[in-house]
Amino acid sequence: MEAFLELLKSIFLGVIQGVTEFLPISSSGHLAIFKQILGMEEIGNSFDIFLHIGTLAAVFICYWRDIWKLFLEGIGILADSFSNVVLFLRKLVWSLSRKTSDEKYNNVRYKRVINSAYRKFVMLVIVSTIPTGLIGFFGNDVIEMAGQNLLVPGICLLITATLLLISDNLPDGDKTPKKVSYANAIFVGIAQGIATLPGISRSGTSITAELVCGFRRDFAVKYSFIMSIPAIIGAAIFKIKGMGSEGLGTLDYVNYIVGAVVAGVVGYICIKKMLDFVKGKKFKYFAYYCYVLGTICIVAFAYNVIKVN
Repeated sequence: MEAFLELLKSIFLGVIQGVTEFLPISSSGHLAIFKQILGMEEIGNSFDIFLHIGTLAAVFICYWRDIWKLFLEGIGILADSFSNVVLFLRKLVWSLSRKTSDEKYNNVRYKRVINSAYRKFVMLVIVSTIPTGLIGFFGNDVIEMAGQNLLVPGICLLITATLLLISDNLPDGDKTPKKVSYANAIFVGIAQGIATLPGISRSGTSITAELVCGFRRDFAVKYSFIMSIPAIIGAAIFKIKGMGSEGLGTLDYVNYIVGAVVAGVVGYICIKKMLDFVKGKKFKYFAYYCYVLGTICIVAFAYNVIKVN
């Protein structure tokens, strides 16, 4: 019976992860809350890694054409950059050798590396990932401590709710990759990094930041989810170092795999619905939910403090 209950808990948390990772209501905040409710506060990093793998799979399935194109263009960027470096070195060596009578390299032009919308998309994602990674790396201890009680997730959910209301009232932008600046990408990356706090929605915060920068709404959704790939992979890699010390058994891995599959399936459905919510300016409904849940968390924290004292 106990084993069955643990399986049900894994399935439930998989549903929570799948829904909250992509809908703008904060997966980290909900996981922190429900782990305390279900008595799973001491659960190790392994389950979080499996859940991240599940939601990562959902992103790959939904956007596989774009991701494949971005991968190919990323290889093209590396190839053309390498070609330009080689050409530069050859010109340098030829110039230093004083063979000025030979015009061998003078008319050879450098390749234009960022020559398409998808190549610009690749560079924007890279630029956004840098501040996200720095915030996640240096703020990891603070982030983990923030999820140990209900106060911080509660406050952060109120912040998320406010951001969602702001996003609904922003005018429609027209920026696609060619128009988005690298300064915009840095701003969005910082927003995504801050969203590692439990209760701050990654998708809600990043999409709001993108809309502030004038992104077209459909592109904002795509950019937010594709930008989440390196963030999710980075978070999983950062946590994987503690897996070996958790002493997991076969049953634990079975439960975790089931949770990951559930998170992936539910996440796929939520990704498909997200574009409708953003285009229809329906974030306000999630905002109301976050206001209510955030308030409940703060009240519950205060009640526990008073009860203990």
